[in-house]
Amino acid sequence: MKSSVLPPRRGPLLSGLAALMMGLLLATPYAYAQQRNPLQKMGQTVLDAPAASYRFERFVIDSPDQQRRWRVNVAIPAKASKTPAPVLYALDGNAVAMVLDQPLLAELAARKAPPVLVLIGYDNDLRIDSAARTRDYTAWIDRADDESGKTQAVGGGAAAFLDMIERRIKPEVERRANIDRQQQALWGHSLGGLFVLSSLYTRPAAFQYYLSASPSLWWSQGAPLGDVEQQFVQNAHGQPAKVWLMLGGAERVGDRGKRDMNNPRVVAHLRRIGGATPDAAMQLSERLGNVPGLSVQYREFPGLGHGPMLPASFHAALHELYGVSDRSAGDGQPTGGDNVAE
Repeated sequence: MKSSVLPPRRGPLLSGLAALMMGLLLATPYAYAQQRNPLQKMGQTVLDAPAASYRFERFVIDSPDQQRRWRVNVAIPAKASKTPAPVLYALDGNAVAMVLDQPLLAELAARKAPPVLVLIGYDNDLRIDSAARTRDYTAWIDRADDESGKTQAVGGGAAAFLDMIERRIKPEVERRANIDRQQQALWGHSLGGLFVLSSLYTRPAAFQYYLSASPSLWWSQGAPLGDVEQQFVQNAHGQPAKVWLMLGGAERVGDRGKRDMNNPRVVAHLRRIGGATPDAAMQLSERLGNVPGLSVQYREFPGLGHGPMLPASFHAALHELYGVSDRSAGDGQPTGGDNVAE
């Protein structure tokens, strides 16, 4: 194992939906992983500005029950190539669009084999859709008490979500772009990082590169550290894959910044994330490093808390996979507990 420390305009309908979501968040404050600003909007991104380096194509997929919609933005190099392109599938696609810019896209397009970027988000203008991602990104049902002592049961939809990626998103992407199926990467942060790991454990051949940033290993009282991981490690199947585990330095030492300990919501959340030690991801990298066929790298980002790890880890992923400049050093100052999506 190698180791390194390295507006849009809002109409009445949208306003009503935002109000409904706020009501749900207030009514069940710990049904979803906590965010500082759960109603933050995307604003203007590279998706809204045509560029010479990449073109963006968009498609929307409905859930079988028609209750949810995933919005997928596909960044395809503008210069056509006969060579199949590597591809990066990124969760929380709306948030990822906010950390891309035109110079970075131009640098990616200038590579010998420019990648296709697939931003998998939800069909709304929220930066992070807490309710939807909590269901989709978690392989385990989480039952936790909120500040009033009421038990909430949420999550458990990861297998169905991975099916949707494999059976519906990938084929549509391949219809639009010439993809190299031997160079497929999956990146996710927080609950998304947890999804990356559960995908590795259950379908290790789905991708060749797994990039898990600040994975929420505390979910469901630490269930991700239990049977599924142990079975994966002990099976020694030999399926080749490259795995990156990334963690903020402030996260590893348990520095969650200034918290209002008089706020029962804060206390309930801190109790909930006690399901795993702060350095669980670092320890996991050591265990996975012993699995035949895996090449595992752990990277720690000095001083960074949970929130800044989203842009930092994504920029680091582009650097590791495609050799562009590593912009992660400029993503956030040491903030300790800036938990944008824990």
